Formats: sequence, structure tokens, C-alpha cells
Amino acid sequence: MRVKTEEQIAVEEAWYETEKVWLVHKDGFSLGSQLKSEELSLPEGKVRVKLDHDGAILDVDEDDVEKANAPSCDRLEDLASLVYLNESSVLHTLRQRYVASLLHTYAGPSLLVLSPRGAPAVYSEKVMHMFKGCRREDMAPHIYAVAQTAYRAMLMSRQDQSVILLGSSGSGKTTSCQHLVQYLATIAGTSGNKVFSVEKWQALYSLLEAFGNSPTIMNGNATRFSQILSLDFDQAGQVASASIQTMLLEKLRVARRPAGEATFNVFYYLLACGDGTLRTELHLNHLAENNVFGIVPLAKPEEKQKAAQQFSKLQTAMKVLGISADEQKACWLILAAIYHLGAAGATKEAAEAGRKQFARHEWAQKAAYLLGCSLEELSSAIFKHQHKGGTLQRSTSFRQGPEESGLGDGTGPKLSALECLEGMASGLYSELFTLLVSLVNRALKSSQHSLCSMMIVDTPGFQNPEQGGSARGASFEELCHNYAQDRLQRLFHQRTFVQELERYKEENIELAFDDLEPAVDDSVAAVDQASHQSLVRSLARTDEARGLLWLLEEEALVPGATEDALLERLFSYYGPREGDKKGQSPLLRSSKPHHFLLGHSHGTNWVEYNVAGWLSYTKQNPATQNAPRLLQDSQKKIISSLFLGRAGSATVLSGSIAGLEGGSQLALRRATSMRKTFTTGMAAVKKKSLCIQIKLQVDALIDTVKKSKLHFVHCFLPVAEGWGGEPRSASSRRVSSSSELDLPSGDHCEAGLLQLDVPLLRAQLRGSRLLDAMRMYRQGYPDHMVFSEFRRRFDVLAPHLTKKHGRNYIVVDERRAVEELLESLDLEKSSCCLGLSRVFFRAGTLARLEEQRDEQTSRNLTLFQAACRGYLARQHFKKKKIQDLAIRCVQKNIKKNKGVKDWAWWKLFTTVRPLIEVQLSEEQIRNKDEEIQQLRNKLEKVEKERNELRLNNDRLETRISELTSELTDERNTGESASQLLDAEAAERLRAEKEMKELQTQYDALKKQMEVMEMEVMEARLIRAAEINGEVDDDDTVLPCLPHTPPGGEWRLKYERAMREVDFTKKRLQQEFEDKLEVEQQSKRQLERRLGDLQADGDESQRVLQQLKKKCQRLTGELQDTKLHLEGQQVRNHELEKKQRRFDSELSQAHEEAQREKLQREKLQREKDTLLAEAFSLKQQLEEKDMDIAGFTQKVVSLEAELQDISSQESKDEASLAKVKKQLRDLEAKVKDQEEELDEQAGTIQMLEQAKLRLEMEMERMRQTHSKEVESRDEEVEEARQSCQKKLKQMEVQLEEEYEDKQKVLREKRELESKLTTLSDQVSRRDLESEKRLRKDLKRTKALLADAQIMLDHLKNNAPSKREIAQLKNQLEESEFTCAAAVKARKAMEVEIEDLHLQIDDIAKAKTALEEQLSRLQREKNEIQSRLEEDQEDMNELMKKHKAAVAQASRDLAQMNDLQAQLEEANKEKQELQEKLQALQSQVEFLEQSMVDKSLVSRQEAKIRELETRLEFERTQVKRLESLASRLKENMEKLTEERDQRTAAENREKEQNKRLQRQLRDTKEEMGELARKEAEASRKKHELEMDLESLEAANQSLQADLKLAFKRIGDLQAAIEDEMESDENEDLITSLQDMVTKYQKRKNKPEGDSDVDSELEDRVDGVKSWLSKNKGPSKAASDDGSLKSSSPTSYWKSLAPDRSDDEHDPLDSTSRPQYSHNYLSDSDTEAKPTETNA
Repeated sequence: MRVKTEEQIAVEEAWYETEKVWLVHKDGFSLGSQLKSEELSLPEGKVRVKLDHDGAILDVDEDDVEKANAPSCDRLEDLASLVYLNESSVLHTLRQRYVASLLHTYAGPSLLVLSPRGAPAVYSEKVMHMFKGCRREDMAPHIYAVAQTAYRAMLMSRQDQSVILLGSSGSGKTTSCQHLVQYLATIAGTSGNKVFSVEKWQALYSLLEAFGNSPTIMNGNATRFSQILSLDFDQAGQVASASIQTMLLEKLRVARRPAGEATFNVFYYLLACGDGTLRTELHLNHLAENNVFGIVPLAKPEEKQKAAQQFSKLQTAMKVLGISADEQKACWLILAAIYHLGAAGATKEAAEAGRKQFARHEWAQKAAYLLGCSLEELSSAIFKHQHKGGTLQRSTSFRQGPEESGLGDGTGPKLSALECLEGMASGLYSELFTLLVSLVNRALKSSQHSLCSMMIVDTPGFQNPEQGGSARGASFEELCHNYAQDRLQRLFHQRTFVQELERYKEENIELAFDDLEPAVDDSVAAVDQASHQSLVRSLARTDEARGLLWLLEEEALVPGATEDALLERLFSYYGPREGDKKGQSPLLRSSKPHHFLLGHSHGTNWVEYNVAGWLSYTKQNPATQNAPRLLQDSQKKIISSLFLGRAGSATVLSGSIAGLEGGSQLALRRATSMRKTFTTGMAAVKKKSLCIQIKLQVDALIDTVKKSKLHFVHCFLPVAEGWGGEPRSASSRRVSSSSELDLPSGDHCEAGLLQLDVPLLRAQLRGSRLLDAMRMYRQGYPDHMVFSEFRRRFDVLAPHLTKKHGRNYIVVDERRAVEELLESLDLEKSSCCLGLSRVFFRAGTLARLEEQRDEQTSRNLTLFQAACRGYLARQHFKKKKIQDLAIRCVQKNIKKNKGVKDWAWWKLFTTVRPLIEVQLSEEQIRNKDEEIQQLRNKLEKVEKERNELRLNNDRLETRISELTSELTDERNTGESASQLLDAEAAERLRAEKEMKELQTQYDALKKQMEVMEMEVMEARLIRAAEINGEVDDDDTVLPCLPHTPPGGEWRLKYERAMREVDFTKKRLQQEFEDKLEVEQQSKRQLERRLGDLQADGDESQRVLQQLKKKCQRLTGELQDTKLHLEGQQVRNHELEKKQRRFDSELSQAHEEAQREKLQREKLQREKDTLLAEAFSLKQQLEEKDMDIAGFTQKVVSLEAELQDISSQESKDEASLAKVKKQLRDLEAKVKDQEEELDEQAGTIQMLEQAKLRLEMEMERMRQTHSKEVESRDEEVEEARQSCQKKLKQMEVQLEEEYEDKQKVLREKRELESKLTTLSDQVSRRDLESEKRLRKDLKRTKALLADAQIMLDHLKNNAPSKREIAQLKNQLEESEFTCAAAVKARKAMEVEIEDLHLQIDDIAKAKTALEEQLSRLQREKNEIQSRLEEDQEDMNELMKKHKAAVAQASRDLAQMNDLQAQLEEANKEKQELQEKLQALQSQVEFLEQSMVDKSLVSRQEAKIRELETRLEFERTQVKRLESLASRLKENMEKLTEERDQRTAAENREKEQNKRLQRQLRDTKEEMGELARKEAEASRKKHELEMDLESLEAANQSLQADLKLAFKRIGDLQAAIEDEMESDENEDLITSLQDMVTKYQKRKNKPEGDSDVDSELEDRVDGVKSWLSKNKGPSKAASDDGSLKSSSPTSYWKSLAPDRSDDEHDPLDSTSRPQYSHNYLSDSDTEAKPTETNA
């Protein structure tokens, strides 16, 4: 942070005290000072402002005044850092930066770019390298900064990144995209394999610019397609592969375009080609005078020269991208063929013939030659539209429309010849563009592994012809591009506002954003809103609102649809309503026909569209479909090979998105995501619709980038012609900002600002909603991290917490740990906030923490480097010491070797010692070889197992992927089908509802018609009465006479009725007029009240809007002040921290000074004491000097005495010399021994170093072994995981089987419940039938008794016909009751059969469950056997472990013994050293006493022997120590294996327990099933017993019936005796009817019992009796008794003995009832048979 000077602080204070404000007006804003309102008397809502540039004082509204920032904020890099954030301040900062050539500005998390005029130097390679490796906080705003931020975030988080460029056409989006990708290619491009480099990117950009760009009224080189450039990065951050996907290509621009615009650039490049050979091959030497496509060569020579250079550059770019010469030639052939088709033209259709053909066949012939086909084939493909075997279905055009089914028989859309020609040209160009994209992806793809990707989205900007100075309406293609921009703007809003607010809500972060207005996406909804019935293609028009694209598709299906109807429907859904204000509706009507206005960018950019021809455009052009077939069937191999190779590939998605190839995994994933967008839900049905395909393409684009982290770049137009907020005339389209602001000429600061168009910038700023985004960025917490991630990342800033808890501390409560960390960091409370799972920070706080972390990390690294360097220096010094010691040791050994090399014992020792070592080394080598072989075998086994597991894993993964893909396809198909079914059901319901409504209308009309008919009939009757009255003259004369004819009465009635009707009409009319007048008065009063209320409402609405604006403004200012206060608090907090740090440092300095003062005093005291000591020592020295002088004198005297003695002992000089020589020899030997001791010490040190090296080697081997063990453990873990997966699969199978079992149990319960209900019903029916039969029996008995009484009465009196009829009816009722009982029995039999079937099904289910139980039992046995095997393995491991423990204990004991031996050896060494010292003393003594040399040599040999023994013991100790360490490692490894086996055993036991529980549950359920089955069998047995009882009852009833028939015979005999001949005829006829009914019953197949045979005999008797009694009643005579006696005798012969009747419990009077009942039963059974027939 830059420290401000006192002068700057004073200037800012003075600025804020003067209350500088911006006065906003329609042309911009002006700086002024707000005067104090306390001293002024102004109306409410008004303020007084004094302008700075001219001093004018104005009274303006409060809403037109915005606070101004200090001059220090004029060129801030981040607009969110402004103190007062408002439109004028933002625009002023942008203007100041633009004047200073600072084109880029941060706007919170986004970047804002003003389109430069010219080529500024801020995009050089030198600037590019300045941003490499930097953080966002350290970089100035630049497009390179966005690329570096995204690249750094991708490397740190391994998450996909996307950069989306937004803005109007001509605002520099494509240029920014070019610089962005160039930066990535420079810092992350591949240098070795050249997958993606700067050269390739420049070549790619040149190719796309030539084939996809064209000049428009708003941009001289506008992009006419949308693209997604994807860069895939590997682990090292280098570009591994790249791909590009294109969509929304304006292919129709080749043949038709708005007035004043040109076609694609490549046509002009090709026509300006300087290669004569190529021009000759393409037939371009002679160009046509006119071209229906408007493709004409450039006129100016400099333009031609530039186009020729561009063509050469294009060829070079294609070579760089690996496009061969043949492929380039194929492209030129297609482009030249399109040009020649335009030159050929098409004839206008004649009224009588209507034939379609070329206008100039010679140019058509050239086109056919270039395409490799004949003229007839080309003409047929363009004009005749014939399918050939379905090859047209491979079309790559926008869609195959709803008329595709009618193309085969020539019933397609009616198109003109020119439209067919245009369709062929657009289809050819679309195929060519798709081919080029495929070739580009072929050059950029790679098989390298990619980790994450970065996507750059570039789309055409907002198109507004009025902004470019054109009066035409926008086209359909411009609507598509504007719609795509609106969708991207909505994505920006969702990511910036909606997701942030949802995150705050989820984390319980309470923030108030009252000043943020909700976003309105009415413009998007007006274009693409779908209805719930969108899946059904129907001509019905519902009232449900839908967008323009859906309306276009529906209107295209309706015959005779017009653009006017389309607009009316659109305005009915989205047009302005009554009472709506201007701007509330996304649609407005235009004064021009077929035009409408649509408000884009939240209503800030109103574009006028012309819908003329849109319906014909939405219909599929068959010539466009024929284009790919024409190219695939070409005779030129260079063309057909290219397009036939693409025919079966998936490079184009439904003819919409090109470039779905890709060699990397990420490219395939993106292509799959896009295909899913086109194959799920509504897209699966509508993907062939041109209009809906526009929405699907944009959906695919949005879905692709939504899965990544987004970075937005807003590109603004600084100046635009014809823009001023409202339409202007052509003369006023270029107005500078100077006249708008009315600035003085002397203001040099403002004079340079004439380049910006402030209203244009204001509109773009409002449309992008950047101000709201920056407010939310300032007020909210834009940076957030998960608790655990924050703690792991920033705990380095709190080392005392790490020391407190330790490195291996396991955090239980992350939130509490983060709170402690934040407390230790001493952050301002308002700068951070804790959520439920995340910690949130204000803008800039996390960057400061990152900076502190980097500083702390650099300090830690510095300390670590110092420690490492110190350690290395110490190791180097130690190494040098060892080398010095080794050199000395070598020197000594060489000297000793020279001394002992001729010694016999030494020769023997050197000969024997290697033999011992060889034997020992051979044994060690053999042991090592055996260990190595064992390890190799184990390694091979493990490798084999791992390979098998890998193969199994790969196979299972492939199977899973196949099943997943199949499941996805099935799911997609099911979803599509379900949606279709739902839509169809909705359509059916709607049709049924309409049918019901129509039926009700029809019924009402029918009733009305009947009423009308009745009225007509009444009128006719009245008219007839009138006519009769006119004919009869006496009706009027004598109306009251009794002889008056009936017509006169009707006349009088009619006149009276007419008078009443007239009177009623007059009365009703008067009442109606009175009521009408009252209602009109009340209506006028209500209208007045309504007008007043509306005026009040409008006034209150206006006041509310003003208050709302004022509230928003005050809220914004309050938030700005609050944020400024928080910034000041943060700054104060930092200053307090610095003050505390300074105070602590000051106190430390004071303490240090005090300590230093104390040290100085102490040193002064020590100095005084030392001076005193020096003085005393000086005195002692003088005394010593005096003593030395005395001693010198004594020495001189002693020397004199010695001379005297030497003169006396001259004779003993020879002996003295000999002694001196011996003394010197002894001294030399002592020195040699000392040297030997030093050499032994060096040898010991070398051995210690060798031991250290061996220990390091052992440690390294231990580490490698541990790594191998870990890898093996991982492999074992993988195998265990695979086994666990299998176990989980088995568990899933068991669960499924358990669910099946539960399902079977439920079905069984349902069947049992049904069985119980049926049994209850059967029992109830049996009881009811029994009761009914008993009632019938009682009634029959009663009736028989009545019949007996009647017979007795007949005997007394003659029987009547009425009584006989009553008896007959009673008999029929009895027969009907019997038939009902028989039917009930049959129904019960059927139900019992159903119950038998259900019981069989239950038995089958039981067997299936038993099989399942047995299978589970087998699996349990297998698992138990596996557990037993694992237990055996565990036991073996335990045995090995015990053996290893025993071995280790033995080794430990051996080590203890060796340790004891070592101690003994040390003791012996000490003893030897003592002996050596003793010997040395003896040597000295012997030297003095001149002992023999042999004794000394023997002692020396003994010493060397002891030393060799000591060295051998040391080697043995080292070997045993290494063996002990190896055994310890083996023991640890076995312990780990034991623990793993124990854990595995526990898991297996748990699995076994779970399986046992499941098995136990299964057994319990099986037992429950068995119990329920036994219950069902018991109920079945009870039902069978009930059935047997019913059968017995039925048999008893049959026996009673037989008895009744017997008695009927007697009753008939009695009746026959009493009847007369006249009455016998009635009885005979009734009996004949009964016989016929019985015959009908006999024809039925049920009558096969003995009772029926017996009844047949009796009926035959009745027949014979009837045949005898046939004859006229007149033939009755006295011999009638004889005639009637024969049937009586017959009945008597059939009947049993009459004596039986006396013993029968039933009275004889009840006999006729049974007979009659039986016959009526046959009758009742015959009736349903006839009905069924």
C-alpha cells in the first residue's frame, strides 16, 4: 500500500469538505459542488449545484446528483476500490484511463476492456513475459492478467477454467481472444512436439478469419459464428492437445445478406489470387459481369493487392495446420463452384409452366465440372429434390424440417428457383466449413494424457443496425447472435448474483442486498420459452405462452400462416399490457409493417427486427439437404474422399455443432456433454427443428462452460456511430462528448476526452449490470475456503498452534480450529465470517493472507536452506578430517609394512587370513543368494497376482462402462418416450376436455332448437287459429253464445293474451329504462372514482419510484460509506498492529540497552580487578627475575664443578656412550609403539565410518523394502477392494433376492387375504343360500297347505282360473329359487378352483424361495470354507510369527551374549592397555637397566596378537548387530502382516455374521411362509368340508324334490277329477307351456342326472295326457269321464303307493308347488341363455 503524503491527505480532506458531485444529464455528466441545503430554501427533492467549468448554479433533482471521488481515484486499477461507486464515477475513471491508453480495468472479479483504435503496444511479447508466473494481486489489469489468473487457478486447483468474452459487435472480443490464447501458447505451449504453438494459433486464427468473418455495418471484420476453443493441459502445465467447436454459422450469408454488407472474406481472397494455374483450374480467368449472390471482385488495386497477400497467408496457414495440397484444392474447387452457381443464376418462374432451371447454363456447367458431377445431376439436386435411398439423411445442415416426410413425393415446400439455388450454395459452404474445422482439430489433437482444460468462448456480439447507422430491421441471424449474448449475460448474472446469494443462504451468512435490483430475463423468455406441450406437433394453438422460436416452428406447420399472425401471437404473450409503463414489456410494436422491437441487455439495447421471410426461412430447403450427397457422390476423388470419410463420423451434431472430434479424454467428455444436450428430454424430439436447434446449440454452449470456473471479460465500445440513446438523424450521428458536456476550451484535461461516447458507455454499463456486481463484490464475501483447506494452508502463519498441538494432531472440530487460527492471525472481525462449512473473506483479505504466507514460507525456506548448508558444511569438514586421518593411517601402515614384511609370522598371517575370510564370505553369499531367490519368487508371484487382478479390473471396468452407456441410452430413450407419452396424454386430456365442452354446447343448442321448434309450432297453431277465425264470420258477432264455433274462442284468447303481452312489454321496458338510467349514473360515478383512484395510484407509483430510487441511491451511498469506514477500520487495525509491533520492538530495545549497560558496568569492574591482578603479577615477575638470576649463578657454579668431575671420569666415557645408544634405541621403540597406537586409533575410526556407511546402506535398503512392502500392501488392498466389491455385489444380489422374497410374501399375504375373503363370502353365501332354501321350503310347505285347502274348497266348489294362476305363479317362484341355488353352487365351484390355482402358485413361490434359501446356504458354506481357509492361513502366519518371535528372542539372547563378550573384550582391552602401560614402564625400566631385547619383542608380539583378537571380535559384533537388525525388521513385517490378517479376519467374521443374520431372517420368513401355507391348507380343508355339506344338502333337496313330484301326480289327479271340460283347456295350455320350457331346459348340457331322466319320464306322461285331451271343447260329452280317466290312471301308475302319503311329513296339499317350481326353473334358466345368445 502506497503511503500518502500530508499534502495529498490535506487535498483529499478539502475535496470531501467541498462536497464535489457529478451532475448527470442526457449527454453525460459534469463536475460541480453541492451547496449546503441548510442555508437555502429549496423544495423537497431538489438540490443546488454549482458547476466547476463555468460556475453556473442550477437547481436539480436529487436523483441527478452523484457523489464524486477524489482526484487520486481517477485512474484506479479496480473500479470496486472507488470510495463512491456510481455510474458517473465509474465512467469518469474509465475515461481518464482511456485517455492515458490504459484500456483494461478491473471491475471486481471481472475485467473491463475498452476497444482500442489501432494496434497499441500493450500486447507485445515483452509485456507478455512481465505477467508470467504472477498472482492477480501483483498484476495490472490486462487481458494477459486474466489468462495468467485462469492458468494459475487451473494449476493450483486442477479444475477446468473458462474465459467468456461479452460485449457488442466491434468491441474487440475476437482480438482479446487472440491475445489471450497467444499468451497461453507462449507460456504453456509445447516446444518439443509442437502440438499447440504460437505459429499454429496464428495459422488457425487466419483460417477462421478467412472462412468465418465478413465486413458488416458495425465491424469491418466481424465474426459470423460462435466458437469454443479448448486447450487441454497435462500434469506439467503444458498444452497436451487442443480442439475447437463451432456453432451458429451464418451459412446463408454466402447467397443472401443485408444491404451494404459483404460475404465471407475467403471469396475476395480467392478472386484476387495471383496464381494463374489455379485460376485456370478454377475457371476464374474470366469473371461474370453480375452474380446473384453478390460475390464480385474488389475494385481498388490496393484492396486487390492486400487480398492477394491474404490468400498467400491463408495457404501458408493451411500448410502449417497440416492440410495437404489436395485438401486445399478441394476447398478452392467448392468455393469456385459456389461463385459459378451465383454467376449461373436461376430463371424466374413463368405463370404457365413454372419450370425451374439455370439462367446461364455455361456457368452452371463450370460449377458442375468443379464439383465433379454432370449438369443434369446438379440441376436435379438443386431444383428437382429427389431422394436416393435415404442418402439425404446424412445432411449436416441446420435441421431437417417438419416437411421432411413430404419431400419424397414432391410435396415439399413451394420454393422459387432462386431460393433453391441459395439453399444449395449455403449447404455447400456449411459442409466446407465443417470440413475445415475437422481438419483443424486433426492438426491440434494429440494422444497425450491431459489433466484439465481451459475453454475460451468467443461469440458474435450484440447486433443493432441502428447503431451502425442503418435504417433496416435486424435479420433472423442477428436475432440468434443477440439471443446467445443474452444467454451469456444471464450466465454472468447467475454466477455473480444467484449462486453467491444461495451460498450465503446455505452457510447462514446474513447480508442485506436491498439496493440490488432483480434481473429480468424477459428478452430471453420472449425468444426461447417452451410450453408444456412442446413435444407434441399439433396445429392447435393453446393460450400457454411460448417464445418466438417455438411460435416460428408452429406457424411453419400451419398452412397459409403469415408473419402478421406470428407477430400477433407474440404480442399476445409478451407485448405491453394495459397500464404497463414503457420498458416493462420486452416487446414493443414498430411503426413499420412486419417489424417489432425487442429489448436486449435488460432493456438497454432495443433492436428493431424485420420478420419478413422468417417463416420461409424456418422451412427446410431440400437443396440444402442434397448438398452433402452431391459432394459425397462427386467424380473428383479429392472431394468425394474427404466427404465420404466424414459421412459416418460424428463430427457434426445434428448439423449444428461442428468439431466434436478429439483425441484426448477431455475432448471426448466435452463432445459427450454436447451430445447429451441434443439427446435428452425435449431435445431428443426437437433436434431436427431449425428454430429449436438454435436454442439447443446455445444450451450446449452454456452446459459445457457451466461445469468449469468462469472468468468474464466485458468488452465495451468507446465510440459508435448513430448512437445517442434514441434514434437520431443521419446528420447528427457523430456527436463528440465536448458539445454534450459544454466544456470550456481552456480545460486541457477535458479536451483530450473527446474520444469517448458517454451515453453509449452508460448504456453498456447498465446492460452488463457491472455496478451491481461490483457492489455485491464489495459488500459480500467473494473469497471463501473450506475449513480444512484454510487450516492446512494458513497454519504456517501460526507456528505456536502447531507447537501446541503437534504435527500429528487430529483435528476433531474444524470450525473451532479455524476460529483459533483466525484469532492468532489477528484479523479485523468485519473482514471475515464463518459459515457452516466455509470461512468467508472480504475482497483483498485472502490476498493479504497469501502474501503473509509467502513471506513466512520464504523465511522458513531460508532457515531450512541455512540448516541444510550448515549440515553439508559439517559433513564436508568431517569428511576432510576422516580423509586426513586415513592418509595418516595409510602412511603409518606403509611404514609398518616396510618393517614387518620380512617377518615370518607376518607372512604366515597374511597367507592364512584371506582363506578364513573367503570361507565366511562364501557362506554369506550363499545365504544372500537364497534370500534373493526367495524374494524373486515371491515378487514373481505377486506380479502374477497383480496382473490377474489388473486384467479382471480392466474387464470389469469395460463391462461397467458398457452397461453405463447402455443404461444411459435406455434412460434417454425412456425419458424421451415418457415425455412423449406425457405430452400425448396432456394433448388427449385437452382434446377430451374440448370434446366435453363441444358436447355441452351441442346439448345446449339442441335444447334451444327444440324450444325454437315448440315456439314455431305454437306460432303455426295460432296462425291456423287466426285463419279459422277469419273464415268463420260469426266468431266476432256472437262470442258469448253457446253455439259459437271453437275458432272464435281461440281468437278471443289470443287477443287477450296479446294485450297482456303488450302491457307486460311496456311495463318491463319502463322498468328497464329506469334501471338503465340508475346503472348509468352509478357507472359514471364509478368511472369518476376509478379515474381519481388511477390518478392517485399513478401519483403514488411515481412517488414510490422516486422514493425507491432515492432509497437505492442513499443505500448505495450508505454502503459506500460503510465500506469506506470498514476500510478505515482495517487500516486502523493494521496501524494498531504496527504500533503494537513497534512498542514491543521498542521495549525489547530498551531491555537490550539496559542489559548492555549492566554488561558494560560488569566489564568495568572486571577490568579493574584485572589491572590489580596485572600489577601484582608484575611484582611477582620481578621477584621471579631475581630468583632466576640467583639460579643462574648456581648453574654456573655447578658447571664448573661438572668440568672438574668430567676430567676425573674420562676413563668411563666408552661405557657411557654405549648406555646412551641403548637409551636412544629404547626411545625409538617407544615412539614406534605410540605410532602403532595412533594407527590402531585411525583404524578404529575407519571401522566406525564403515559401520556408519553400512548403517546408512541398511537404512536405504530398509526404505526400499518398506516401499516394496507398501506397494504390495496397495496391491493387496486393491485385491481386497475388488473382493469387497464382489461382496457388495453379492450383498446387492441378496438384497434383491430378499426384496423378491418380500414381494412373494406380500403376494402370498394378498392371496391369503383374498382366500379368506372368498372363504368368508362362500360361507356367507352358503349360509344365505341355506337360509333362503329353508325359507323357500317353509313357504312351499305353506303354499302346499294353502293348495290343499284350495283343493278341498274345489271339491266343494268348482275351481276358478284365478286360483289356478296363483298356484302356477307360486310354482314358478319355487323353481326360480332352486335355479338360484344351483347357480350359487356353480359359482362356489369356480371360486374353489381359483383358490386351488392360487394355492399352486403359492406352492411354486415356496419352492422358489426354498431354492433361493438353498443357494444362500451354499454361498454361506462357501464363505465359511473361505473363512476356514483364511483361518488356516492365519494360523500358519501365527506359527511363523511365533517362530520368528522365538528366533528373535534367541537372537536377542545371542546378542546379549555377544554384548557380554564385547564387554569382556573391552575389559580385556582395558587390561591389555594397563598391561601395555605396565610393559612400557617395564621397557623404560629395562632401558634404564639394559634388559635383553628378546623379552621386549615377545611382549610386542603378544600385544599384536591381542589386538588382532580384538579386531576379530569387533567384526563379529558388527555382523551380529546387522543380523539382529534384519531380524527385527522381519519381526516387524510379520507383526504388520499379522495385524492385517487379523483385520481381514475380523472383516470376514463381520461379513459372516451379517450373512448369518440374513440367513436367519430368511429362515424365519420361510417358517412364517410355512405357517401361512398350513393355515391356507386348513382353510382349504374347511372349505372342502363346507362344500361336501352343501352337496349333501343339495342331495337332500333333490330327494325332497322327487317326493314333491310324486305328490304333484296325486294333486294333478285330484284336480283332473274336479275340472270340467271347458276349464281343462286352460290347464292343458299351461301344462303345454311347462312342457316346452322343460324342453328348452333339456337342450342345455347340464341335465344329465338321474333326477332329470325321471323327470323326463313324467313329462312324457304329461305329453301323452295332453295329446289325448287335445280337441275342441265342443267334443266334450258324457264319455268325458272315460277320457279323463286315462291320465288319472297314468299318474296313478307313475305315482307310488298312496299309503306312503299318509306317512309323509308333508301335507298332500303341497305337492303341486314342487312341480310348478321345477318347471318355472327351466323357464328362468332359458331366459339368460337367450340373452347371452
